[in-house]
Amino acid sequence: MSEKVSGRDWVLRSPAVGKVERIEAYFSGQGYEPHRHDTYAIGRTLSGVQSFHYRGAMRHGLPGGTLVLHPDEVHDGMAGTEEGFRYRMLYIEPTLIQQVLGGKPLPFVAGGLSDDPRLLRATSALLRATENTPDPLEEDDALYDLALALDAVAGRRVGRRAIDYPAAERARVFIDDQRGLGITLEDLERISGRERWSLSRDFRALFGTSPYRYATQRRLAHCRALLQAGHGLADAALEAGFFDQSHMTRQFIQGYGLSPARWLKLLAAR
Repeated sequence: MSEKVSGRDWVLRSPAVGKVERIEAYFSGQGYEPHRHDTYAIGRTLSGVQSFHYRGAMRHGLPGGTLVLHPDEVHDGMAGTEEGFRYRMLYIEPTLIQQVLGGKPLPFVAGGLSDDPRLLRATSALLRATENTPDPLEEDDALYDLALALDAVAGRRVGRRAIDYPAAERARVFIDDQRGLGITLEDLERISGRERWSLSRDFRALFGTSPYRYATQRRLAHCRALLQAGHGLADAALEAGFFDQSHMTRQFIQGYGLSPARWLKLLAAR
């Protein structure tokens, strides 16, 4: 995926099929509008300065460090200098981390940046596998190392109440099966066997976002797949369960920081 940087912005998604979404991108100025998604965004600046607003402050990602943006945290992205910035990013679903941690609160790395060598080592294998389909065992092994590194770097959160991981996982699987469509808290309460507000608190602690926003992201993921397959914006919006194209576009920007039209244009730029 790494080629010389051209003067125009681009995003290249890895064609590799696996559990983790991988991209490499270059932006000369403003990259992303403020948005939040339900995955970790973990990556590395390859050149330039990657600047972004995160938790009330402007941060600057430099080569040699690791970016760790927590699920459901609002952030944007822009070039910190005139030369622009190039970076690689992994989008990792919290469920993959929970398969290793088994119900601990989701690790949170303060500030969104880390120079801890454990994270640098743990992300190297996943960030390298951008051009070829990763071996499934290699990917699972790398995810295991990454989950432990995140947990170690984040440290322990004290004073947390008990969390019902199996109940929250039943609710999450139900949302996945429904592609986020037509779901109510009553449904999740029935499926999980957990009182709705306790379930909502546990869901946030384990998966980093609310059941509603998680369901919305499932619809957006389906919509994005339809767009890449060549469906029109209006048809994809309706197929994914949005009221209309405008509704989908608003949610798309909130989830990815780009309009669907600009996202498609950036993918085609390479």
